[in-house]
Amino acid sequence: MRICGLIKLSLLDYPEKLAATVFTGGCNLRCPFCHNGSLVLHPENVEGISENELMDFLSSRIGKLEGVCITGGEPLLEPELESFIKKIRSLGFLIKLDTNGSFPDRLKNLMEKGLLDYVAMDIKNSPEKYAETVGIEGFDPAPIFKSAELLMGGNVPFEFRTTMVREMHKAEDIEKIGIALKGAPRFFIQNFEDSGDLIGFEGRSLELHGFSDSELEVFRGILAQYIDKVEIRN
Repeated sequence: MRICGLIKLSLLDYPEKLAATVFTGGCNLRCPFCHNGSLVLHPENVEGISENELMDFLSSRIGKLEGVCITGGEPLLEPELESFIKKIRSLGFLIKLDTNGSFPDRLKNLMEKGLLDYVAMDIKNSPEKYAETVGIEGFDPAPIFKSAELLMGGNVPFEFRTTMVREMHKAEDIEKIGIALKGAPRFFIQNFEDSGDLIGFEGRSLELHGFSDSELEVFRGILAQYIDKVEIRN
């Protein structure tokens, strides 16, 4: 299992849990606003740690940490992910998975085997604007919304979340997201911030921006018509 990074203690990545965060490399999407550009585009150039080093670290944190967040990149691309999760769970840690939802069958497998304790799934935009937002011409968003249905019909706690980018999201897009995910228990709005390591637009120069607090509150209100709990996450 290739591990491209480790945050040894996070109070934010796993809701209400003390957790370590593990980064995988590579992704099937090319979202211009992605803040982990190096991990997505050139994971081979990112200095990571070995699986043995990680397990030694986690063994030393038994009783101190509660969970491990596996993020990326896109973790479901990793062929060894299932066995990796089993090793971490054998130490007594809860598992949170961050995913873009592109691989519903792989997500379903982990859910059915009881290997996930929490899932955070990105919703990039309304179905009509998915291809543009993920940077892949002709991208079919059907698998994304199949993953959403799996989560909404399953028994694993989860959240949906959207990073709001002024150049990509409008009120009508947010309404379409709400309609598509009507009845979901929780949704987090995250404002875009430039990390300095964005993927950007190939061959195009275009700055990206976030929204004001008042604008985000308008979006929150739109989603709250369809989703039980909608919060702005800073």
